[in-house]
Amino acid sequence: MIDSLKKVKKQSFHISKFTNEMKNEILISMAKKLQNSHEIIIEANALDILLATKNGLNESFIDRLTLTEKRIDDIANGLVELTVLHDPTGQVIDSFSTKENLKIKKITVPFGVVAMIYEARPNVTIDAIGICIKSGNCVVLRGSKDAYQTNKILTDICKSVLKEYGQSEDIIYLVSDLTREGALFLMKQREYIDVLIPRGGSGLIQNCVKNSKIPVIETGTGNCHVYVNYSADFNMALDILKNAKLQRVSVCNACESLLVDEEISNKFLPLVKDALECVEIFGCEKTRNIIDCSFASDEDFKHEYCDYKISVKVVKNIEEAINHINKNSSKHSETIVTNSEKEAEKFLQEIDSACVYHNVSTRFTDGFMFGFGAEIGISTQKLHARGPMGLRELTSYKYIIKGEGQIR
Repeated sequence: MIDSLKKVKKQSFHISKFTNEMKNEILISMAKKLQNSHEIIIEANALDILLATKNGLNESFIDRLTLTEKRIDDIANGLVELTVLHDPTGQVIDSFSTKENLKIKKITVPFGVVAMIYEARPNVTIDAIGICIKSGNCVVLRGSKDAYQTNKILTDICKSVLKEYGQSEDIIYLVSDLTREGALFLMKQREYIDVLIPRGGSGLIQNCVKNSKIPVIETGTGNCHVYVNYSADFNMALDILKNAKLQRVSVCNACESLLVDEEISNKFLPLVKDALECVEIFGCEKTRNIIDCSFASDEDFKHEYCDYKISVKVVKNIEEAINHINKNSSKHSETIVTNSEKEAEKFLQEIDSACVYHNVSTRFTDGFMFGFGAEIGISTQKLHARGPMGLRELTSYKYIIKGEGQIR
């Protein structure tokens, strides 16, 4: 691993000099090659799915793991979409002169080497490759053992394109040591890696935060909330709830918890029960007095299910809703459904999460939906990056200072 990381680090100084035109040509060629490789990608993916099924992994896990022709095309199109976006590097953030007549520019620069540790999400492999190349970074990928065959073929395809352009395959490095010890070893390699981005469940993310010697950007464990205020339009609220919970249960921006004002709970919760008939509901005592459901513990209100399950709480008013969310949320995405602008503004101002919505599904927390192109993850922290991380979030900056022989 050390020998490979040394090669990656060396290439980071080379890729930082790629022109925008070169980056775009490479990304378009990668997209075309992926779209022309459906058969071999799906064959490799089938091996991972077979193993996951034998190991008894659940439906939502296998859904995240599975690649179809459409999903492959969507991933490839994400690379193409990156090419129409501005190059995030070399941008002048600020320019000024000092009293000593120093000419100072603050410009964006790549991080250098970005490492990703992630679970069985093969789309992350291509998203990370695309966004790192466009932002002038090398990328180190440490995916789950459950997706290794898929990740291997995807990275091999992208590396073959680099080779066709006369560039080093070491710009992309897929870690083959998938043991826990291998992951911990990778987290210590601060000399060769500039930033580490974990994507997956809370256990993976906290393991990286606890053990990494490399700076970590925490990404989204998604305990997302839908709060239905007393003045909400019921049809709108049900549409938003169904979309946020059911469109794709395995993703981090899916709704995991529903809050309903007490004033409307007797009328609204039976509608929720019907609308979410395939979902197991864990409710507070007030909820259980209105609809038949399982008991919700304190942990249920903090939990990211990634499954056909949801916690439900009846709240007295918006103050209780805000307090409950700020206490139990993972700081990812929350939405209020209301016709009251006053209540909406209070919610938007006081909720301490990366993305806060009014009358919108939480499913929109996504780099593609925000127009960022492929996203590297959704940050739930406050330093450096917050929310969907696009190209700009994979850059740092440096100061360029010019003078005429000044000394201090």
